[in-house]
This record gives sequence, C-alpha cells and structure tokens, in this order.
Amino acid sequence: MINFLIQDGSEEAIQDLEPIVEEKTLSIMELLMDGGMAGQIIIGILFVLLFVAVYLYFERLFAIKAATHYDRNFMNQIKDSVSNGNIQSAKDLCTQQNTPVSRLTEKGISRIGNPLEDINTAIENAGRLEVYKLEKNVSILATIAGAAPMIGFLGTVIGMVLAFHTLATSSGQAEMGTLAEGIYTAMTTTVAGLIVGIIAYIGYNHIVVKTDKVVHQMEATAVDFLDLLNEPT
Repeated sequence: MINFLIQDGSEEAIQDLEPIVEEKTLSIMELLMDGGMAGQIIIGILFVLLFVAVYLYFERLFAIKAATHYDRNFMNQIKDSVSNGNIQSAKDLCTQQNTPVSRLTEKGISRIGNPLEDINTAIENAGRLEVYKLEKNVSILATIAGAAPMIGFLGTVIGMVLAFHTLATSSGQAEMGTLAEGIYTAMTTTVAGLIVGIIAYIGYNHIVVKTDKVVHQMEATAVDFLDLLNEPT
C-alpha cells in the first residue's frame, strides 16, 4: 500500500514536471507587420497595386457594361430611315443610343454618298478608336498581374538575405527560431504578391473577354450597315 502511494505520487510529480506545450497562433496582421521595414514596404506596395487593380477592373467593367447596351431594333430603324432617305433621322437615332455601335454607324451614315471603300475605311478608323477607348488602362491591369508576383519574390529574397546575414554575423550561433521566423515572414511577401497577381490576372482576362464581345458586336453592325448600302434601290 505504501509502495503504491509512493509510485502514484511520483507519477503525479513527473506529470507536473512535464512542460506544457502551448500552441502558438499567428494572425495575418502579425504575419504582415512583423517582417521588418523591408517587408512592410513591399507589402505596402502590393496593397497599393491591389487597390489600383480592383479599381481599374470595376471601372472598365462598368464602362464596358454601358457600351454593351444595344437595342435589337436599332439596325432595323436605321435601315428604315436610310431607305426612306431620312439621313438626319438616322443620325439622331445614333446620337440617342450613344454606344460604340451607334457611333460606328453614325460615322458610316455621315459618309453616305461617298464610295463604299471610303465608307468602309471611315468605319474601320472609328472602330479602332472605339476599341482604344474600351481598352483604356487595361494594360496597367496586365502589368500588375505580371509585376506583383515578382515584387513579392523580391521581398522574399531580401528577407532571406537578411536572415543569412544574421547567421553570418553571429558566427553561426544564431538561434534556429530567429532564423525560421525571419524566413517564414519573408515568404509572406511572395504569398501577397501571388494573391495580387492572381486577382489582377483574372480581372484582366475577364475584361478582355468583355471587350471582345463589344468588338464582335461592332463588326457585325458594320457588316450589316455595308450590306444595307449594297442593297439595290
């Protein structure tokens, strides 16, 4: 009985002496802000790029959405006005629509009476101008998609250089915990850069698809208008 009590007491003492392992948690803000001055500067640049990318995406999206408003009876009304010789009415209808398609058609209407080749050239020039307006600042979105991951990787390289510099200056006696903390903190810049790059890349491709839809719509309208002029009177 006495031996049992001694054994039981020793086991409790051993359990009391065992170190208590606490799970260390790390918030996103701590991960971003504990990366030193260089890491914070890189993260700040990436946040600015993210804001610019999101702003450009929604600005272009709303602009393209406004450009896609298209009345299905538009070309039928234009055909009726042109066939009846009411050119001014056709121009007024184009002005009311105020879309890339209507502006393209108005350019062709204003050239009625000239050779078809001249009309086609005028429509093509107007079309290139409209496409330029639709693609305004989209190249910046593409640049952010490519530059953000590289900027993030630059932050990681800087963090790794600083970590190894700490190891070198400590004559190899630096604590592994200090090195590991510096390394995983440096890697956060790559994660942030990839996130910004992926968002910008997806936004860029979505805008390109939307723009192509408007371009195809303009091409179809131009073909319909030239076919109207080619119809026998």
